[in-house]
Amino acid sequence: MRIDQLFGGGRPLFSFEFFPPKTDAGVERLFATIAALRDLDPSFVSVTYGAGGGTRTRTVDLVARIKHDLAIEPMAHFTCVGASRSELRAVLDTIRDAGVDNVLALRGDPPAGETAFTPPREGLAHGAELAAMIKDGYDLCIGGACYPEGHPESTGMDAELRHTGVKVAAGVDFLITQLFFDNRHYFDFVRRARAIGIDVPIIPGIMPVTNVEQITRFTSRIGATIPDALLRALNDRSDDAEAVVQMGVAWSTLQCAELLAAGAPGIHFYTLNRSPSTRAIVSALLVAEPWRRRAD
Repeated sequence: MRIDQLFGGGRPLFSFEFFPPKTDAGVERLFATIAALRDLDPSFVSVTYGAGGGTRTRTVDLVARIKHDLAIEPMAHFTCVGASRSELRAVLDTIRDAGVDNVLALRGDPPAGETAFTPPREGLAHGAELAAMIKDGYDLCIGGACYPEGHPESTGMDAELRHTGVKVAAGVDFLITQLFFDNRHYFDFVRRARAIGIDVPIIPGIMPVTNVEQITRFTSRIGATIPDALLRALNDRSDDAEAVVQMGVAWSTLQCAELLAAGAPGIHFYTLNRSPSTRAIVSALLVAEPWRRRAD
């Protein structure tokens, strides 16, 4: 089923992102993780896409298996990195023939060791170009990425919003944000997006903190910020791994409740291939149903 057909069904969408393990044993562990989340009735799960062909085949194999063996709707991440147009179409053919209906169209990060993105020979330079190519030749639902605090390569939020509008005009059916920890970034981004005519659903992306050093390093790389209150709380617990996880669950649960009460169409969880934190957060949200506050 196409993801764009799932919006407006009365319950917000809950979705989970995973990355493809490099070994068969890792794949089996991942499937156990996904199976542990299945009783939460996820709307869809997504699988990331390796640069330079590193995990591309495994990504396609995984999304096909998730659909057919677990009966969960999958979405394959799909990037421009390291592939010509003909190579991209060949992968899209495989995705379509596997019965997968959804792709997340991304430019992709530069390959390891490179600081700038260089379009491949006879390839594409932007996610919008990829979305247009998919829209032109395939009956697939297309997701796109957006950046409430700006992409690291962006010149500012006005430019960021224009780029987002180009993606939507090219054929993107819904957007998923980069992770953020302060909901004001999401609310401001959505308000400004609507003001310039971007009307597709915008799903907030949330990453529960599980490791202080890891999240500090990651947010620095992608240009996201950690609120001072959260950073202090994490640093106070940095010598207690379980306390850090508990704080991550608590902060993300409060974030999600506020987002859903304000009308966010769902939550996309960056799981890092782990289920306990995400399970705790979604379980609490399903009991509390904060989205009904808006209806009341």
